[in-house]
Amino acid sequence: MLAGCASASAKAPLTTAATVAPVVPPAAPIQTVSVTPPPLDPRGHVRKELMERAMTALDVHHHKIPLRDRMYLVDFQKFSGEERLYEVDLVAGEVKVLRTCHGRGSDPSHSGYAQRFSNTPDSNMSSVGAYATAGASWGSQQGPNVLLDGLEYSNDKARERAIIIHGADYADPDFLAREGKLGRSYGCFSVAHTDLPELRERMGEGRLLFAWA
Repeated sequence: MLAGCASASAKAPLTTAATVAPVVPPAAPIQTVSVTPPPLDPRGHVRKELMERAMTALDVHHHKIPLRDRMYLVDFQKFSGEERLYEVDLVAGEVKVLRTCHGRGSDPSHSGYAQRFSNTPDSNMSSVGAYATAGASWGSQQGPNVLLDGLEYSNDKARERAIIIHGADYADPDFLAREGKLGRSYGCFSVAHTDLPELRERMGEGRLLFAWA
């Protein structure tokens, strides 16, 4: 009997779990999700050429403009009474609009339209091109302001000419209501007194301001 059982076990060994090959399920395919950033200026506030030039300037001057969360654009083709200073949120794609002045030398007849531009000291003209915001400051004449560094041949004398962003009575809403257009600066990007505090804080240092006509 024992011999028979031993003989039978030898002829037909039991199969154990250790001898069964594991079943490996097929690997699930890797899924990639494409995240599309929100479109810049979905409502179409900013002129296409101005937006494209500004985006190019961000890349060209990246070493002087480290902050890319938002940028500031000025459309000098527009009438001074219109909102033509744009804060563009480069993350959310949103745009905030404000008013700003141009230089008296750019508009000698005070038509409300900037017609010419210069980088020459004492020209009292606005300058176009890319600027880097250089932080909040305080001047004896204009008070609180934002300093600017011109990054191109068309505006690289901005510091020498004291081209800044500051508040001005001639940029306030009551002046616009009375005159039908904003007043003129000596080349600075003057804004309403009520707009300056938040703008001054948000511009900070190291962001792009791009002006074009």
